[in-house]
Amino acid sequence: MTGQVGGRAQASAPTRAPMPSLTRRAVLSALLLVPPAVAACAPSRSTQAAAPDPLGALAAAARADAALAAALIAAKPDLAGRVGPLRDARTEHAAALEAEVARQAGTTAAAASPRPTPATGSATVDGLRRSIGAAGDAARQVALTADARRVGLVASVAACCTTYAAVLA
Repeated sequence: MTGQVGGRAQASAPTRAPMPSLTRRAVLSALLLVPPAVAACAPSRSTQAAAPDPLGALAAAARADAALAAALIAAKPDLAGRVGPLRDARTEHAAALEAEVARQAGTTAAAASPRPTPATGSATVDGLRRSIGAAGDAARQVALTADARRVGLVASVAACCTTYAAVLA
């Protein structure tokens, strides 16, 4: 008799498949996948956050150039028609660059810092031209590494500075 009790067939206990044993290879493979998975889940730390924002230096240079142009106009009022638009443009550059630095940092733009006032004796057209040329070169270098949201602003500043340097020559 094959497992019949009282006219019923007796069900045999289900057989379990043997559990696959963990091999050394499987454990090592899993361990190799853990660091990239953990790194992907970790909050990212940007190297850009650690370094000062290069647009801050461009904004400071723009403020200094605007102050130099204002000093030149004060020393030689006949240059107001030639240098006044440059002073206004550099003031606008400073405001736009400072606003972008604040946007990137997630803060609101600070009130415009007071203009530095260079000594009037040091204000010359040639000094202003050199300063504007250096600012254009610096902006051009920053534009080469700027992200897509900032490159238009920085390239515009570089083009404006380069143009004014050529006009003042």
